[in-house]
Amino acid sequence: MRYEYWLAAIPILTDRKKRLLREEYGDAKAVYYIEEIQFRFLDYLEEREVEAILRAKKTKDVEKEWERLADQNIRFVPYYDGEYPKRLLQTADPPYALYVKGSLPREGSVSVAIVGARKCTTYGEQLALEYGEYLASNGVQIISGMAKGIDGAGQRGALNGRGRTYGILGCGVDICYPREHIGLYMDIQTSGGVISEKPPGCPPLPMYFPARNRIISGLSDVLLVMEARQRSGSLITADLALEQGRDVYALPGPVTSQLSIGCHHLIRQGAGILISPEELLADLGIGDMSEEHKAEQKSDKMISFKIKCDKRY
Repeated sequence: MRYEYWLAAIPILTDRKKRLLREEYGDAKAVYYIEEIQFRFLDYLEEREVEAILRAKKTKDVEKEWERLADQNIRFVPYYDGEYPKRLLQTADPPYALYVKGSLPREGSVSVAIVGARKCTTYGEQLALEYGEYLASNGVQIISGMAKGIDGAGQRGALNGRGRTYGILGCGVDICYPREHIGLYMDIQTSGGVISEKPPGCPPLPMYFPARNRIISGLSDVLLVMEARQRSGSLITADLALEQGRDVYALPGPVTSQLSIGCHHLIRQGAGILISPEELLADLGIGDMSEEHKAEQKSDKMISFKIKCDKRY
């Protein structure tokens, strides 16, 4: 698996080309030991990509890199692994591998993404919090980008509802971004997971976030846009969700609000209208909280109570 990690971490190669290499030679270890001259005969590799592979062979210590991953408690899940999310694998451009702190979304549970403006209004933030809490308390997994504003509010709501939530980052999972969400970052790891396609140490560069958005929508069954300007990352995510066959809902707001223009545009194009969390839950075909989720919440409360008692005595 350490050679798979080596291949996945080569930045210039696209996910498609990494898969082509692996499938042509059987596994990443075989790719690692290919002679330089053999790379030159692969017509789908550009010269700069060949140079990047050769450079990675010379500069990367595979053993040390793999040990560092384990030391940081980061799991590496390549696309062919049985644990890799099926929702994401069925999209047009799934990542070659995922890096995870915590867990991955459960296959048998409904997943809803909550996204929106970073500089949101109190109205948008409060509704994101309410939807996140209500849906999560009824067994729905909440997916978002852990960003300021709507994303963070939706995920904090999920935690308040004692549910599961997953933060998809545009940097390595060993980096908390934004830094002020360190508390949320730590809490999510115990009630879901922090996930990225970028290897550890990768900084949060602007160019990485549009690609990150396809993972948010790809891991979800439904996308909720709470607030969005006319041109925003949230609308890009909505477009990706529609391309992936996901349902999209938008929160209506004041017609005079610049932060509601994007939502109204989506509604005009046929997106569902968010009226209440209860109505959305009915649209999802989910009734009252499942007995399984009730049992999970009861178990969590009992564990929390026991920890408090142990500390007290």
